[in-house]
Amino acid sequence: MSSARDPLHVTGEVLSVKRIGAYRHLTLVAPGVAERSRPGNFVAVSVGDLRPRSHQTRLSYWIHRVRNTGSHGATIEIIVEPRGAGSQWLTGLGQGSRVDLTGPLGRPFAQPKEPVSCLLVGEGHSAAPLFPLAERLRERGCVVSMLLAASDEQHLLAALEARRSARSVTVVTRDGSVGRSGRVADVLPELLAQVDADVAYAAGSVETLHAVAAAAEAHGAWSQVALELPQPCGTGLCNGCPLPVVGEDGVARIVRACHEGPVVRGDRVRWTALLEGA
Repeated sequence: MSSARDPLHVTGEVLSVKRIGAYRHLTLVAPGVAERSRPGNFVAVSVGDLRPRSHQTRLSYWIHRVRNTGSHGATIEIIVEPRGAGSQWLTGLGQGSRVDLTGPLGRPFAQPKEPVSCLLVGEGHSAAPLFPLAERLRERGCVVSMLLAASDEQHLLAALEARRSARSVTVVTRDGSVGRSGRVADVLPELLAQVDADVAYAAGSVETLHAVAAAAEAHGAWSQVALELPQPCGTGLCNGCPLPVVGEDGVARIVRACHEGPVVRGDRVRWTALLEGA
């Protein structure tokens, strides 16, 4: 018997595809998936022609938003950067196209039981799961601040929307085209102190997540990081997304990023091994 939190495999429908800077914003009808999702969950989408069902691959995307559209019921939104054959196929679909997907998948962000100060750090399109998280944290009475980063303005996700989701928003771009010039690591210590963060949540590149985990620990805050590693199946069956961690028993081990993650405590990740591809 399945529970209300178990993932579903469904054939969804594309409601819209919109351009947002360098990305595409897809709204999908996915019966049952939206109702079960929590911030930090993702969906695995089969890309390629549905007929025949051969030569398909699966790509994972954060659930960015869940909205009730009325006539179509609850829908999910994902952010896609069209830079490979699969993502280009997906973003080239028209309204009414059908897609196979499985979700919601993965461990979501753990949320504090008491109101605390939270800093949310998002880099590029990976910032997608932080927006529903910001809403949930605000509902719990938390003070929410956001740091959004990107290589340039075109790759910055939803800075205006962030200002509606957080008490304060800091923007950093590597080329200085908008906000402050630099990287996440350049402003983190100052920002953690400024907002007196108790918890840091982050989604982005491995290098950025490592920087967030290290800065949070130095500040005395907890950190939770949402990792984006290649996930061949997205369901934990293929063991194709090894993640080196230290368990709560202090023993180093390898877990599956898609199943035991992709959201994990920053202080549990063996960053050196991960960066070296171990």
